[in-house]
Amino acid sequence: MSTVAIVDYGMGNLHSVYKAFRRIGAEAAITSDPTQVAAAERLVLPGVGHFGKAMDNLRTRGLIGPLHHSVMERKVPVLGICLGMQLFARRSEEGDVDGLGWIDAQVVRFKVRDTLRHKVPQMGWNSIHQRKQGRLRAGLPIDPLFYFAHSYHLVCADEGDVLFETEYAYSFASAVERGNVLGMQFHPEKSHASGEALLRDFLVF
Repeated sequence: MSTVAIVDYGMGNLHSVYKAFRRIGAEAAITSDPTQVAAAERLVLPGVGHFGKAMDNLRTRGLIGPLHHSVMERKVPVLGICLGMQLFARRSEEGDVDGLGWIDAQVVRFKVRDTLRHKVPQMGWNSIHQRKQGRLRAGLPIDPLFYFAHSYHLVCADEGDVLFETEYAYSFASAVERGNVLGMQFHPEKSHASGEALLRDFLVF
């Protein structure tokens, strides 16, 4: 089993992601070393925070080039979690800046009409609906619940990139999969057995 390199770019829930992989018996390491990122066999971009600041941090730490080389050229499996998934997009409204461009998508803020029923950010547990048969093979329970904490979400240009959808005022992409690129808007590391099932699948993704 290859070591999971959890990319430290100064934003995110690094240690909870690390502990989740360790709970399922995976070798994991937190790193901000561009050389290690360039040589990694499996990558995770966690994240909580502001899209523009996250891209600035990746650039300042010299991580964008090694990440692009690993993901786009070497086709290393990569998992983006929450903000980490949003960074896959071409551009975000949050900061009005370009992302990594691995998924043809825009990141937009939730636009809700009933602000009493649907608070922004969405915080708490919600369900998923599978849109396609992807490479994830997790034996999830019926109607699994996952933990969300976000104000922005992905809008994919190609609906074929959407793996899971979730309803919150309207349907949005809660997971994407394109080749070796996998993203989850929810937090698998905080989603108990259902989240751990998806992380196990990523280890053989």
